[in-house]
Amino acid sequence: MAHIYILTLSCPDRTGIVHAVSGFLLERGGNIEEAAQFNDAGTGLFFMRVQFACPQPGAELREQMGALAADFNMAWQLHERAQPMRCVIFVSREGHCLNDLLFRWKSGLLPLDIRAIISNHRDFYQLAASYNVPFHHIAVSKDNKAQAEARQLEIIQSEGADLVVLARYMQILSDIMCQQLAGRAINIHHSFLPSFKGAKPYYQAHDRGVKLIGATAHYVTADLDEGPIIEQDVARVDHTDDVEDLTAAGRDTESQVLARAVKWHSEHRVLINGHRTVVFR
Repeated sequence: MAHIYILTLSCPDRTGIVHAVSGFLLERGGNIEEAAQFNDAGTGLFFMRVQFACPQPGAELREQMGALAADFNMAWQLHERAQPMRCVIFVSREGHCLNDLLFRWKSGLLPLDIRAIISNHRDFYQLAASYNVPFHHIAVSKDNKAQAEARQLEIIQSEGADLVVLARYMQILSDIMCQQLAGRAINIHHSFLPSFKGAKPYYQAHDRGVKLIGATAHYVTADLDEGPIIEQDVARVDHTDDVEDLTAAGRDTESQVLARAVKWHSEHRVLINGHRTVVFR
């Protein structure tokens, strides 16, 4: 019986990479179902994602990939497609992104295994219970931030989470926390930054008469809101829209952008390329 695998890799660009990878899979009875590649002329790096069917166990393939990877100086990962990605969601008091993710997950639209919800408020414990997801209330203040983050990391590790989603979690993570979650934490925020900082950005935007409401999903780094961008989108607004209209448009856009970013990440379609990403949609 064939298993479905997803292989992602990056390495210095040179001739023969695609031939070597396809030959490696062919020799092991692999059948390529989907393949995408990108050559970054600016950095000289090559990126590739291959979905394939193969009768060999994953452990054997990983062991055998070592020699090929060494020849091309590859950074690579091999995943079984049938294995949903374990995920923990962080949220504060705005629940539109959380609610959207939970609904998509239960509807079979996201290949996730949502293991826990962590919040610095109690607002959504009933929503979590309705989806049978454990809810952890961890209050955060300037006095207990280190202890709170230690508890959060303990939950993430105990659940074996490969992905952390900040679904409108309104706390700045410490540099240590960001380092612990590097490449596996996704944040969502409005796209007004850096123009409208601080509280009530939609009020500021309305006062300035903006015509576009946007959202950005990106990986979390120690540089606040400056991690590699995964997805962005905008919605048009005009002079007839009040602050509530702008806010509603922003929430819809944030939910959709975050859902797409989470889906692509959980399908192993996103590869980090320095300060940017390669997204094989």
